[in-house]
Amino acid sequence: MSAEPTASKIRRRGLMLVLSSPSGAGKSTIARNLLENDPGLELSVSVTTRARRGSEIDGVHYHFLNMREFDRLRHSGDLLEWAEVHGNYYGTPREPAETAMADGRDMLFDIDWQGAVQLNEKMRADIVSVFILPPSMGELKTRLKRRAEDADAAIEKRLVNARLEIEHWREYDYVVINDDLDRAYTEVRAIVTAERLRRNRRPGLFDFVTRLLDEKLS
Repeated sequence: MSAEPTASKIRRRGLMLVLSSPSGAGKSTIARNLLENDPGLELSVSVTTRARRGSEIDGVHYHFLNMREFDRLRHSGDLLEWAEVHGNYYGTPREPAETAMADGRDMLFDIDWQGAVQLNEKMRADIVSVFILPPSMGELKTRLKRRAEDADAAIEKRLVNARLEIEHWREYDYVVINDDLDRAYTEVRAIVTAERLRRNRRPGLFDFVTRLLDEKLS
């Protein structure tokens, strides 16, 4: 009996799944469902200068750094992307992402379009980017109100920002319209499955095909 690896064991390079959307479009829910149901997908843990909240765990939700530590990473090129948000800095460490790709592990990045642009500039071959759209601006407003997390003024600001963010939809590999959460989640899962099978992500295919062609039939 052959001891050669099955198709599922062929060595491959990992992928970086980037999910972006305007606030309220469902990105975080889709990301959470992916992480809960796909053991091959892990969340990229960002670094931040923001103070840790009581419910947060260092190294799980974020790596919490002071500004000096963040600047050191930024100036040494050890961040794949970074941004300032409301006076705090956030970034994606380079080393964990590059190690995961080389090990054939897939990482999920829950970031905005600005972060996606920076990741594309540095690791384009590894990126699979998906933009989540709401079915309408009216529905987006309803969802933001339903969350009951923001005052009316803050919701209106989010809606203004949403229009600016949606303008960048063409920069993504895939666009999913979240008019039904289950269907949108299924579509993103299908994207991940297909991208894992891309020839250029599976360097082990070269050895597999060589063995296949050298196989002697009795």
